Amino acid sequence: MENGRQHQTGPALEPLRRLIRARLETLPPGLAEFILFGLKQAWACLFGGLMLGLIILTKLVWQPDWPIHRYDALFAMALVIQVTFLALKMETFEEAKVILIYHLVGTAMEIFKVHMGSWAYPEEAVIRIAGVPLFSGFMYASVGSYMARAIRIFDMRFTHYPPFWTTALLAAAIYANFYMHHFLPDIRLVLFAATVLLFGRVRIYYTVERKPRWMPLVVAAFLTSIFLWIAENIGTATGVWLYPGQQTWHMVPFTKLGSWYLLLYVSFVLVTIVCRPQPPEASSNPAGTGLTPG
Repeated sequence: MENGRQHQTGPALEPLRRLIRARLETLPPGLAEFILFGLKQAWACLFGGLMLGLIILTKLVWQPDWPIHRYDALFAMALVIQVTFLALKMETFEEAKVILIYHLVGTAMEIFKVHMGSWAYPEEAVIRIAGVPLFSGFMYASVGSYMARAIRIFDMRFTHYPPFWTTALLAAAIYANFYMHHFLPDIRLVLFAATVLLFGRVRIYYTVERKPRWMPLVVAAFLTSIFLWIAENIGTATGVWLYPGQQTWHMVPFTKLGSWYLLLYVSFVLVTIVCRPQPPEASSNPAGTGLTPG
């Protein structure tokens, strides 16, 4: 324990954590905190980072005559990562619930979007439903994993957080619009405004080392959407999925940032189904988390 908070690496990686801490203590406090912030962010998005790494690696080495399809191998690898995280206590069962929920939600949308021709998976797979390889659900789940882990790792607290029913209503409207805009007018501009109206006053308080800092939630969502857009470009560049007209690769349009921005609110609300956001004054939680079971 340090500063009354529980370590987030799990017992298997405790020696490495202590080594990093010892090295950081030799640096100026501001630089040490900046490096620690980056390390904790990397730790929070470990699931997604490993998936992106495997996507790139398999693109470089996979051969058509190998006995298992690339997509099926990615699905098996994602399962191994998930089981390993739980076995080494690098992830909690509460976070695993978030991953499962988001996997189901994401896969359902994938099936619909592929059917509508929004994008396609060009390679073969055995483990697939309606043309959608099941590993794709883990790409959505990695977003939920990042959110749940970041809230725990940074001991996040929230001020002016709106009632759950209002956030659930917004998330449902956003999710429905991803389907309905194929048949009805796209209301994403209204949804953008709704996110600002509902979450505009919300501050995220997070702790890197000792001193709590804060950031507006809408700013955090926008910044996170940029990284997701970059990840999406990696996915299309490696041929995991392709948009219409991407027979020759080109950068995913910046307009996709808006889609990711909205989808992040769906992700966050799904996280709060399992665990409820806590205000700063509730920081006595002995596990050092920003969430308590809902």
